[in-house]
This record gives sequence, C-alpha cells and structure tokens, in this order.
Amino acid sequence: MSVSGKPPYDPGNIFARILRGEIPCKKVSEDEHALAFHDIAPQAPVHVLVIPKGPYVSAADFHAEAPAEAITGFWRAVGRIARELGLEEHGYRLLSNMGEYAGQEVGHFHVHLFGGRRLGRMVPQPRE
Repeated sequence: MSVSGKPPYDPGNIFARILRGEIPCKKVSEDEHALAFHDIAPQAPVHVLVIPKGPYVSAADFHAEAPAEAITGFWRAVGRIARELGLEEHGYRLLSNMGEYAGQEVGHFHVHLFGGRRLGRMVPQPRE
C-alpha cells in the first residue's frame, strides 16, 4: 500500500502499534511528546527513528494539525536525543519522507536520525 502523506491516519500502522505497546521496539528515549527507537534495518552506525505521540501521517500533517506545544516538544526531543547519542561533535542527518514519491513507507510522521560515520551526499549531483 502506498502512503500519500496526507490524512486519513491509519491507526493500524506499525508505529501506532509500537506507541500502544503492541509491538516491541529497542527504545532510545521517550517523553510526553516523542518516542525514539533504533531502526530494525539501520543504514548508519546510529539510525534512530523519532515519532510523535499523535496520529499524524507526515511532516505536512503534523505541522498543520498538531498543537504548538507538541511540535516544540517533538523537535526539542529530536535535538536532545541527538545530543545524548553523542552526535553533535561530528554531525548528523535528519530525514523525513512525505508521500510515495519521497519514499515514505509508514503512514506515521517520523524522523530518521543518522550518524556515527561520514554520510556523504544524499542526492547525487546531476550529470552534465
């Protein structure tokens, strides 16, 4: 099933089930606004997913519909988690896909936090 990045939200998606405790995760951090856990198929030495505690399909949905305190709390959690994982010294990458063309696979807004090695270019330069 493709993900549009727009509502409606599917409460049966895997991240919703993780938030409800129906599926276990390797938790990194949790507060009232966000849950962070290790990706099951890491693409870097550090690959953590950070998800808000609310029914938001994508960044577009989250930023349009979430209360200001949820948005602020979520992004502060992302920064705190990166700091706690020791990623600030050498740098890290944040990635969030919105919709099928961007590669969104789960219909719950989430941020990938990558670090622990030099990551290189994300999008190849065009050939001339």
